[in-house]
This record gives sequence, C-alpha cells and structure tokens, in this order.
Amino acid sequence: MTVRSAKTLLFLLFLDASCGPAEISRREFAVERERMVKEQVAMRGVTNERVLTAVRKVPRDQFVPEVVRNLAYTDQPLPIGHDQTISQPFIVAFMTEKLKLQPTDRVLEIGGTGSGYQAAILAELAAQVYTIEIVAPLGERAKATLQRLDYKNVHVKVGDGYQGWPEEAPFDAVIVTCAPEHVPRPLIDQTREGGRVIIPVGAAGNQQLYLLEKREGRLRQRAVLPVRFVPMTGRAREEKTEEAGRLVAPPR
Repeated sequence: MTVRSAKTLLFLLFLDASCGPAEISRREFAVERERMVKEQVAMRGVTNERVLTAVRKVPRDQFVPEVVRNLAYTDQPLPIGHDQTISQPFIVAFMTEKLKLQPTDRVLEIGGTGSGYQAAILAELAAQVYTIEIVAPLGERAKATLQRLDYKNVHVKVGDGYQGWPEEAPFDAVIVTCAPEHVPRPLIDQTREGGRVIIPVGAAGNQQLYLLEKREGRLRQRAVLPVRFVPMTGRAREEKTEEAGRLVAPPR
C-alpha cells in the first residue's frame, strides 16, 4: 500500500467513524439509487436525461413506510397502506418520459399522491404539479413528505381524481396511476390542445397503458405497455357501465 493509499484509507475510516447511522444510511441509499437508475431504468429503455436526472435525485426511500424502506430501490411496487402501492421505479420513469414534459408545463396527477413519489419526480421536470388522492390519510401523509422535502411547486388535494381539478385547468399533461375501465371525460376536457395524457385502462388483469394526445380537437390514442395498477375508485366505479364514458377501445 502506498503512503497516499494509506492516508486515503485512514480518512475514510475517520469519515465513517464521525458519521451517525442516518448519514451512513443516506450514503448507502444514494448508491442503491444510482444502481437502480442504471440497471432498472436506463437499461430498460428510458433515455431522457431530464427524467433520469430526476429519478437519480428523488429519494424514493423517503416515500415508503419504514418497514419496507430497505426495499426502496428494488424494481417493484411496495405497499404504502390502505390497500395501495407505490409504483415500481421503471414504470414511474417510463410514464413520465412519455409525457415529454417541459420546464414550463402544468401537470395534473391522479392516484400517485398516495406516496408522493411520482409527484416529486414530476416536480423536478415541470413548473407546477397538481395531484389528487382519494384516500385522505395517504394524501395528508404525502403532502407532509413533499413539504418536508421542500417541493413548493406541488399542490395536493384530497378528493375523487375522476373529476380532475377544473379550477386549475387546462393542463399540459395528465398522468394517472390507477386504472379506470374507461378514460374519465373530465380529464380529457381539462387537457389543453396539444396536451398529453398517460393512463392505464382496463379491468384487473387486462390493463393497457395508453398515451393520448389532443390534436385539433381530436383524441389520438396509442397502447404502449401492458400493466397492472390498482383500480380507480370513486366515480370511476359508477361510470364503468356507462357507454358514454368509453373514450378508449378495449385492448385487442
């Protein structure tokens, strides 16, 4: 061992000894987060550098219950209580990339407030994020987490996401992280001309992720990935038998 190597080793030992468990944990999570971005997100086809930077920055470990925190950077959904989950990192990044967000965009998010993680990713990429959660305890917890992490451009509301947020419309992009059987009409109405909507659609076990674009008053749709999300509740459950709500054809 060279003198320089010995000095480096002594410095690292001193650094470890001077750091408490929380600091060591943050360093370990940072390493795991970087590995997650490389192996679970970038290697699976997400290439947008702004999205990768956001996923690299946002601490997913802060958005999951402590009991599963050691699994925060594995590529899987995790339970967050009330029969809800936080989406796997790849899906979060994939859906975000499809929206092609610009720094000036206003984004409506439905269903992802449960943990607050998706909202934080969006907040790194857009000007304003409006997010709605139907389960009040999850919405309040996510709001507290986002405030603690200083996300001032995220606005949280507890309510039925099916209705959107008409007072703040129109939106440049809408992202839905729970699955209705048909696209809610209010979400389309609240999307501005040229805007994008990404949403899982279908009954449990037969869902497709759709990318919708509003062009010249018409809705262009494209299925991009088979997925599995928790079902959308509230008004969506009542609407699923109404033919008028069927804005997306069943997957073929």
